[in-house]
Amino acid sequence: MDATVICISHAEGADGAAVGRAVAGMLGYTFADDAIVSEAARSAGIFAESLSYAERKDAKRSIEVDFGRIEKTENLRELIKDAIGTAADRGRIVITSHAASFALADREEVLRVFVTAPDETRAARLAESEGIDAKRAARELSESDKGRASYLERFYGVKNERATDYDLVVNTEKLGAVAAASLIAAAAGAEVPESTSPAA
Repeated sequence: MDATVICISHAEGADGAAVGRAVAGMLGYTFADDAIVSEAARSAGIFAESLSYAERKDAKRSIEVDFGRIEKTENLRELIKDAIGTAADRGRIVITSHAASFALADREEVLRVFVTAPDETRAARLAESEGIDAKRAARELSESDKGRASYLERFYGVKNERATDYDLVVNTEKLGAVAAASLIAAAAGAEVPESTSPAA
């Protein structure tokens, strides 16, 4: 395929953000993460914190988005989805946040990728990066996975995420970020320069 938009969903501890940055670097694409929300908030003239709060499970039905200005939470969530679409319209972009794979599922030019790894690997990475013990890392991963599942259901009505929701699933247990990114770039239909190949 010839993908001008690459959406990378990822489990905590799977190094999805690093893979996304590597893909963007290889292809010369823009890298987009949580900044999408900040940009959407600026365009709408509302607090970025309010828009981020709208994504949370415990968000109330209405949120103060500016001094004395109240908006329905559902409207703010739609604003986030619209912002993802606007970012995709620009093309040549890698998006690693806000479940963009589901927001853009109906678009032909989008490659939807899920980056994951075994629970033990993810927990070990989290423990190392945050300087915590294995038990705490496992607990945090469990909470993160539950939160991610809740987000998908809340925003997109996805009750059971499946591998077939994606065009490509990459396990980073043995692959480094560059090797994983090379696979994704190849699936997107792009030629990867030798200087960015896994052997380089």
